[in-house]
Amino acid sequence: MIITRTPFRVSFFGGGTDYPAWYKENGGAVLSASIDKYCYLTVRHFPPFFDSRYRIRYSRTEDTRTHDEIEHPAVRECLKFLDLKEGLEILHTADLPAMSGLGSSSSFTVGLLHALHALRGKEVAKQELAEQAIHVEQERIKENVGSQDQVAAAFGGVNRIEFSGKKGIAVSPVAVSHGRLRDLEDRLLLFFTGFSRRASEVAAEQVRNIPQKAAELARMRAMVDEGQRIVETEDLDDLGALLHEAWMLKRGLSPVITNDDLDAIYERGRAAGALGGKLLGAGGGGFMLFYVPKEKKNAVRAALKKFLCVPFRFETEGSRIILNNPSEKYEISDA
Repeated sequence: MIITRTPFRVSFFGGGTDYPAWYKENGGAVLSASIDKYCYLTVRHFPPFFDSRYRIRYSRTEDTRTHDEIEHPAVRECLKFLDLKEGLEILHTADLPAMSGLGSSSSFTVGLLHALHALRGKEVAKQELAEQAIHVEQERIKENVGSQDQVAAAFGGVNRIEFSGKKGIAVSPVAVSHGRLRDLEDRLLLFFTGFSRRASEVAAEQVRNIPQKAAELARMRAMVDEGQRIVETEDLDDLGALLHEAWMLKRGLSPVITNDDLDAIYERGRAAGALGGKLLGAGGGGFMLFYVPKEKKNAVRAALKKFLCVPFRFETEGSRIILNNPSEKYEISDA
């Protein structure tokens, strides 16, 4: 049995420039952080006493005989990509709901690939793990997803991630002390808006609009430099104003990113003292992040008391194997 633990992430700046349709020609970058909320995948060889060969348990249970019968796209394509033919049981649990803007689908893919490699006795580098997850999601499943979530899930930490068509993907940890990161954590509030959506559907519209949004995307890319500088050396409260500017730009990339209900939540938080914030992920619902001075946090919580506020801290480990106890495969004699 193999169990992997893979973090979710919050993205501060640069989201939208991590789509291949943009960065292969223009380059892209994001500033993001993995958080201590996780996706857990348990994988073991499935005993051959049942009619099915594969049992996959997530929000539903699938029992199938072949790869092609598996309806969960990430499970089906990961098994086919790695050419795993032995019977397997796969169990998924998570700290936070899917389709909520925290990169949960990519955390699932990264964690599953990590577990499947470990089941074969193979250690895989973080870079390779991220690149394989990107390949599965973008090339095999054909999802309209960017490339930041897979990298954040694999590497962990507070990072600047660069994307280039020629040089590939490069990860650089933000150079700050633990105390400075705690100060930043203490100024962030994360609320669940209660709405959910499929990121690929929201992102499809955004990707179609890329040719008409070059100026906005270039500005969002430049904000990564500014945001990193603020986090490392400047007044942290300046980050709130930059987040607000970034959200005003992001919400204009596509008409399906936000709506009247989400805008009302954001404005209520700002009126109560938040300096800025953003809807996380592709848009359309899920989690909303606010930057709030410490003395205003209680007021913002009160203003948004009908929404669940989720405490979190940054984490630095990325996808980890937390149990590695592989069992021997069952063998059926031909005699």
